[in-house]
Amino acid sequence: MSQAKVLVLHGPNLNLLGTREPEIYGHETLDDINNSLYEKAAFNGWEVKALQSNHEGALIDAIHAARLDGTAAIIINPAAFTHTSVAILDALNAFDGKVIEVHLSNVHKRESFRHHSYVSLRADGVIAGLGSQGYLAALDALIKAADA
Repeated sequence: MSQAKVLVLHGPNLNLLGTREPEIYGHETLDDINNSLYEKAAFNGWEVKALQSNHEGALIDAIHAARLDGTAAIIINPAAFTHTSVAILDALNAFDGKVIEVHLSNVHKRESFRHHSYVSLRADGVIAGLGSQGYLAALDALIKAADA
């Protein structure tokens, strides 16, 4: 699967990374995370497209587009939509490629409402609590699975 396309979706408030609750989410910015992903993907002959939105519909539209544009996989940090969005789950269920759910913090050590994920019902893998390294681990897993 060389030249594979991966869509990376960042949900609401992730545009504030680096300044919002750094004790939970770290000091890296969203640009830092995306640049690391672009670099890793390019090194492996892959392409990453990243999108952050505070709007559920924009994320759903991106998932719908990925069904038709040759995207092989989606890495998604749905943020607060994790716990509320059946619509994102439905969109992901219509996508045939791999889906990996990523969370910067360990959601299971946080408030009880964060323990449930609609997205996990579709995800092929879930990574939580590794900070920004979780995104790179997700991309690495996709690359290794494609080479297997």
